[in-house]
Amino acid sequence: MGTPKVFESEYRFCLILWENEPINSTKLARLCNERLGWSRTTTYTVIKRLSERGVVKNENAVVTSLVSKDEVQAAEIEELMEKTFEGSIPAFIAAFTKRRRLSREDVTEIRQMLDKLAGEEEKLSDLQEESKG
Repeated sequence: MGTPKVFESEYRFCLILWENEPINSTKLARLCNERLGWSRTTTYTVIKRLSERGVVKNENAVVTSLVSKDEVQAAEIEELMEKTFEGSIPAFIAAFTKRRRLSREDVTEIRQMLDKLAGEEEKLSDLQEESKG
């Protein structure tokens, strides 16, 4: 099915949850009041909405996430890539780097990531060739 959509204010709520889970819903409502200025009823409404969409679980007044921060971020990036850059990673990177210079460390880290991906792709290709032969 894929990762459920998490909207901006829900994401800010999830950041608090991920940092503190598992957490009692009363304590979570208190934290949301302190950090987001939300009323208790607003927090409970968001918990209910996210529960219905399969993002969180509220069981015996203890709230836990069903979706990780990494999963939500990856889904958001995929949506942005498709909607704005027609799925093109080079177009995304070109647009990103027009506005923000990459440090030498950034470039090195990105190169390492690409080299790792290329190595994994090569291994997969080799395995596929072996299974054919």
